[in-house]
Amino acid sequence: MAWMNFISYWFDEDDWYEGHQRAKMAQVKQVGLLAAGCQPWNKDVCAASGDRFAYCATLAIYVYQLDHRYNEFKLRAIMSEHKKTITGISWCPHNHDLFASASADSLVIIWNVTEQKVVAKLDSTKGIPASLSWCWNASDSVAFVSHRGPLYIWTISGPDGGVTVHKDAHSFLSDICLFRWHPKKKGKVVFGHTDGSLSIFQPGCKNQKHVLRPESLEGTDEEDPVTALEWDPLSTDYLLVANLHNGIRLVDSESLSCITVFNFPSAAASVQCLAWVPSAPGMFITGDSQVGVLRIWNVSRTTPLDNFKLKKTGFHGLHVLSSPPKKKSFSSQSPNKNHHMSSTSEAVPPPTLTQNQAFSLPPGHAVCCFMDGGVGLYDMGAKKWDFLRDLGHVETIFDCKFKPDNPDLLATASFDGTIKVWDINTLTAVYTSPGNEGVIYSLSWAPGDLNCIAAGTSRNGGFIWDVSRGKMITRFSEHGKSGIFCIAWSHKDSKRIATCSGDGFCIIRTIDGKVLHKYKHPSAVFGCDWSQNNKDMIATGCEDKNVRVYYLATSSDQPLKVFSGHTAKVFHVRWSPLREGILCSGSDDGTVRIWDYTQDACINVLSGHVAPVRGLLWNTEIPYLLISGSWDYTIKVWDTRDGTCLDTVYDHGADVYGLTCHPSRPFTMASCSRDSTVRLWSLTPLINPLQINILADRPWDEIIGNTDRAVEVGASPLLCGKVSRDIKQEVDKLTGNSQEKKLRWFSECLAPPGRSKNLWDLVAVIKGQDDSLLPQNYYEGIMHMKHLIRFKMSKAQELTTVKMSKFGGGIGAPTKEERLKEAAEIHLRLGQIQRYCELMVELGEWDKALSVAPGVSMKYWKKLMQRRADQLIQEENNDVIPYCIATGDVKKLVKFYTSRGQLKEALLVAQAACEGNMQTSQSSASTGSAHFEGNNVEDFNELLHEVSKELAEWYFQDGCAVQAACCHLAVENIELAMANLIRGNELELAVSMGTVLGECAAQATHYALELLARKCMTVTTCFPSLGCRDLAADLLMMIPNNHLHLVKLCAFYPGGTAEINELHEKCSLPDVEECMQLAQTAEAEGNTFGSIKYYLLTIEPEKALPIGIQYVKEQISSSSWTLDSVCPFLDLLSYIRTERLLLHKCSELRNELLILCGYIGALLAIRRQYTIIVPALYEYTSQLLKRREVCVPLKIEQLSEELDAWRACTQSLHKSAEELPCTPPSELQQEIYATLLSRIKEEPLRGMIGPDYVTGSNLPSHSDVHISCLTGLRIQGPVFFLEDGKSAISLNDALMWAKVNPFSPLGTGIRLNPF
Repeated sequence: MAWMNFISYWFDEDDWYEGHQRAKMAQVKQVGLLAAGCQPWNKDVCAASGDRFAYCATLAIYVYQLDHRYNEFKLRAIMSEHKKTITGISWCPHNHDLFASASADSLVIIWNVTEQKVVAKLDSTKGIPASLSWCWNASDSVAFVSHRGPLYIWTISGPDGGVTVHKDAHSFLSDICLFRWHPKKKGKVVFGHTDGSLSIFQPGCKNQKHVLRPESLEGTDEEDPVTALEWDPLSTDYLLVANLHNGIRLVDSESLSCITVFNFPSAAASVQCLAWVPSAPGMFITGDSQVGVLRIWNVSRTTPLDNFKLKKTGFHGLHVLSSPPKKKSFSSQSPNKNHHMSSTSEAVPPPTLTQNQAFSLPPGHAVCCFMDGGVGLYDMGAKKWDFLRDLGHVETIFDCKFKPDNPDLLATASFDGTIKVWDINTLTAVYTSPGNEGVIYSLSWAPGDLNCIAAGTSRNGGFIWDVSRGKMITRFSEHGKSGIFCIAWSHKDSKRIATCSGDGFCIIRTIDGKVLHKYKHPSAVFGCDWSQNNKDMIATGCEDKNVRVYYLATSSDQPLKVFSGHTAKVFHVRWSPLREGILCSGSDDGTVRIWDYTQDACINVLSGHVAPVRGLLWNTEIPYLLISGSWDYTIKVWDTRDGTCLDTVYDHGADVYGLTCHPSRPFTMASCSRDSTVRLWSLTPLINPLQINILADRPWDEIIGNTDRAVEVGASPLLCGKVSRDIKQEVDKLTGNSQEKKLRWFSECLAPPGRSKNLWDLVAVIKGQDDSLLPQNYYEGIMHMKHLIRFKMSKAQELTTVKMSKFGGGIGAPTKEERLKEAAEIHLRLGQIQRYCELMVELGEWDKALSVAPGVSMKYWKKLMQRRADQLIQEENNDVIPYCIATGDVKKLVKFYTSRGQLKEALLVAQAACEGNMQTSQSSASTGSAHFEGNNVEDFNELLHEVSKELAEWYFQDGCAVQAACCHLAVENIELAMANLIRGNELELAVSMGTVLGECAAQATHYALELLARKCMTVTTCFPSLGCRDLAADLLMMIPNNHLHLVKLCAFYPGGTAEINELHEKCSLPDVEECMQLAQTAEAEGNTFGSIKYYLLTIEPEKALPIGIQYVKEQISSSSWTLDSVCPFLDLLSYIRTERLLLHKCSELRNELLILCGYIGALLAIRRQYTIIVPALYEYTSQLLKRREVCVPLKIEQLSEELDAWRACTQSLHKSAEELPCTPPSELQQEIYATLLSRIKEEPLRGMIGPDYVTGSNLPSHSDVHISCLTGLRIQGPVFFLEDGKSAISLNDALMWAKVNPFSPLGTGIRLNPF
């Protein structure tokens, strides 16, 4: 395996501590990602292949892949290597793992999607490639062309590798819009030009340049660019061409004639893009350029078969997936026993079709890209979105800010000229500004609930936007045409707004435009910030490298202070919210400086960035915590007390500009970048001891403190901000047991957005809280089942009344029809079939109403059929016939025929009735209802739990453990809710929730406490080890029967005899000398476990190794051993102090311990279904057996046979339905696997079975690329570094490994601690 290259020989004795220090995971966790939208300026910016599709933002390519288990597309990768605008992408037709991209920096890149890496690069393309495409006739050649040619062909590999020029395709008279190779005729290629013409080249034929212009353009100089161009897959010569103004034509590339001109319903319609539908021969789709209308066409008809208005904004790109996703079937889980079905009822006959419907809509999925950056996957057959990212910035995002009074809203300002407001819980846009503002550099929310945003632009001055009304209400033009780089609304005085500009002025004005101060600087001013402690003080950052502080209460236009020290221009400045007189500044010199206004001095210089610093943010609770973002693509977190960089984040793919802190969750941060993404982060791991102090119910002075105490160098972190003070104030008001409320409030404060509030609301419901106390937004999340029916009924009623709020429904507000459909669907799921039918009738969907009406009663169905027949008779519609026949209404049908003069038909019906062929269907409602009555409540309850489990698993595997836990809490499955939190490594939240829920969650709470204590039991911490030791002891003391847990803690901690004895006393254990006596007594009595336990507590713990290892070896040499007979011994031995285990004299015993832990770990991984690490653990054990001289009852051949047997007998679990059938296991493999299962037994902790997925597991990084030394693949999500400082594995794999094998995969004997 790839990672085995890293298995090392032993570190020298002096290196073990350093190894501990290097083993680490990131302190800043990515918890959310707002992907960029699709750029609207280049043509070939979306593509699809197999079960993937991709689109281009300005600087990055977003790749989505179908999750076959859940039949949904998920963001798989963000490819960012281009430094300038991407001009096009093209998927390789011969290899679905490869695609090519080109950019304005004259760069072409070949990517491997599966491995997420660059395969080849062409640095100089001799001109900007405006369009590119893989050559259909060669598997490793990509062609690209600039505006007037020539066409270059890059052969990537082989003897003919390099760039050649197409011998004919050059010297064009009009710019090239796009080109397409013929998929069947080798070498045939067509170009579309801006003048509306085509150029066609084919080997062995005459070249045709600038032919087939639309007739209306002949003889004129007018331009009508070719917007789309696709070869007909059913023909060798036909070609679909779209011109922006002259519509679509089907042309013959051989005879150079136009075969068909397609007509649009409106003369105003213009085509931006088109695509053939591979699953439906002769059918194609088009997207309009002005409005988002998708049209379905067939080449045999000149008018569209159907039109769907999908969005208000126009299309930019279209691509049809060649293999649409198959919908998941739940029929095996919940068979539908319908007593009215006949033996042939599964065969659905085709309905009577109108002329348009005769061309039935294909079951195709279209990737749709829109001019506003929106991207979606539309199911044309079902007429619905499978996936829609409604809006997205398509260019650099310069600033982002949380709304002060509604922290669920985040505003972003972009180069694309818009401000967008996002709901961070759903990661969707809820408001967008009108746009056309040039570049928006900066924004600032109005204080309080004013619901306005002030923004500064590159050329249009500043403005105030009323978000709810969607209108610009004020504009500022004092800076003229100079760009406003920063705008700041005073939160101490809501009437004042500051702007700073390239004209050298910082201007203070009132919101109605009255200028109060104009502060002149020697050159451009880039940043300004109001003091949070003095409403009349403002700081600025200037191009002259200086920071200035102005005092508004005086009439002077001179600064009070000027701070010098930076060696390049100063950009942003930020006052500390917690330390009066302290401010920071970021500069193009790559440093951040901390200034003390009261001392007139720079008190620290933070060096580490290698490019200009832009984003700056003080934490609002920890006074020394500062975050910076830079053009070096990184975010750094600093301890400003001593200038230490606590963590560096590499996930952004370009310059980091804006940083903002969540007002009510101070450890949640958002960042924005030139990569067009917004990312959400949790800083909570940085203050982990604080969380544990809260869980352990430590005194307030160990949780909350004053600023002076907190900023002492080396002091443990203390909360000093408003949020924590408010929580303390509320807790102090409570009478009786306040721990429950304290845990909830701090949990919500420390956790990132992601439904932790939803989780606590559900806990309150389970604990019996009155429903009237539930917050209003509870009903927007996952509800308890007892509320679901009641809420959905009221929602259906609300939708039926179709009442809109006075401000409308926001972006993409649903129409009346859409709301009624949604209401009908809710009624149907609630079993209110008659209400559903009536709403369907109101919508004109008679077929849907009639199809389910028998579920009410046959009498109701018949009455509904008669109503439909009456309506059709009034319309003189032939469709009335089957309705009358089905209801046996012979008289009505005869009358209908007679009135239309169809006497023969009337006679025929009358005769059939006379012969008894038309009988009124008898009601079978009574027999049908018996089925419902026969179902007992237990069956339905079991079904409910199955569905909630399925939904929880969907959330969980998407890295949303908290939402998964909510699904289980909704049906009061507390055990699985706790398990999901623990498997998602939300240990603090699990302990908090388990403590509040009490006995029903006790077992899982104790396990979470044990893992949390392991988290504290590590040398790698910036906090004093004694403090962590005591924290671990406090946590373990919360577990009943904690003796053995405390033994492990005391065994693991290093120190002198006095220090160890002190810990023993705290844990109620004998002192070191007494432990030695007890160990010797236990050994003499043959008490193996007791002797191991007490030897580990002495100053010579290595004496436990031979006793324990010999016992385990004897056990696994017998035929009837089980995991339960050896695990307690190995687990206890693994807590031996690391520095003693690594002694040279222990090398053989150490090797045997590692091998035994590796093998038992593999079996534990099989028990817990940690499928991904089972092979790695077997391989790890085999490699150690091969490389180390040991004497253990294990053979490499045995391990290989067990691994093969496990793979063969569980292969159906590891393969998706799309993969080839599995080879059945042999009899020997079945026998070996049966023996394994007999040893493994069942997992005692129900719910812990299955892989771990931490928050952010599926969030791709742009630039922080790490290859797992376990799998050899790029790591998706959080990374864990092993003790050599360079080997990395995913955090998910590290957690699973540590739960079954405590020692590092590198074979060093150092314990793994990823918790």
